[in-house]
Amino acid sequence: MACYDRYRNGIIPGRTGGKWYEQDGNGANYLCLPETPVYDTVEDNVQSYRGFVYSAEYSTSEFPPLSSVHDHDVPCAVCEVNRGKILMIPATNICPSGWIREYYGYLMSEYYNRGSPTEFVCVDRNPDVVPGTGDNRQGVHLCPVEGRCDYDRGSLPCGPYVNGAELSCVVCSK
Repeated sequence: MACYDRYRNGIIPGRTGGKWYEQDGNGANYLCLPETPVYDTVEDNVQSYRGFVYSAEYSTSEFPPLSSVHDHDVPCAVCEVNRGKILMIPATNICPSGWIREYYGYLMSEYYNRGSPTEFVCVDRNPDVVPGTGDNRQGVHLCPVEGRCDYDRGSLPCGPYVNGAELSCVVCSK
């Protein structure tokens, strides 16, 4: 599998985008946006009844392994594989027997108590950043995800899961 981003390989110039961090509406998924958009028909000013897209930034100040990327914008990556199946597995960094590990890192999503949900994504343990960024602009966040096993409803089983431990993830191909 080969992953290309603007800052490594120059194949697909882009950045990650999504909703504003406190909005209840808009889409829930992260987007891979081109650095140079191409517009069709547009209105001249901001409209009331529209969805909005903002840049994504890492929100990792309280997670030492990734604190150096905190508030930096997130480049997007497009990955290509000649194998037919790709699988992201949360809460492990090991692929099943017969699968090839492409990369591993940390499970991330928007902060649990902000606006509408986002998808869970696997971010490489050595993430890239968009150069020249680092200011907190309150776009959609990518925050480490912790497992919860100390609540009455919907809890993971304590023992195998550690309450409050950041979950790893792995991307495998076959």
